[in-house]
Amino acid sequence: MLRYLPFLLVLGLWIYAFIDCLNTPEEEVKGLPKVVWVIIILLFGEVLVGPVAWLVAGRNRRGPAGGSTPAEWHRNHRTTFVAPDDNPEFLKSLKTENRKDEALLKDWEADLRRREEELRRREDQSRSDEDS
Repeated sequence: MLRYLPFLLVLGLWIYAFIDCLNTPEEEVKGLPKVVWVIIILLFGEVLVGPVAWLVAGRNRRGPAGGSTPAEWHRNHRTTFVAPDDNPEFLKSLKTENRKDEALLKDWEADLRRREEELRRREDQSRSDEDS
């Protein structure tokens, strides 16, 4: 099993580079046209030249804008997360869903009562027909 590991790693890198190249927008591809990169990855994938070349030189890797710190706006505006039971919009949506479910349940109960009455009438009618 361990002897297949290098082959599986090469195959995994090959597939990753190929899919990454296909999903990368054309404007983010460096050096060569995207079609050429796909051909390089496919032709030289077994010896790892194609996938490694793509990962190192083919794609324009974007780092954070302006260095390693976030933008000024992001530093001053932290997102505050609210638990669902503290979120008034979520609680309102639950009440709305609850009302819809209750109305649906009432409709089903009314339909069930109607069907039961209909079944009783048929049974009573069939009994009276048998007695005659």
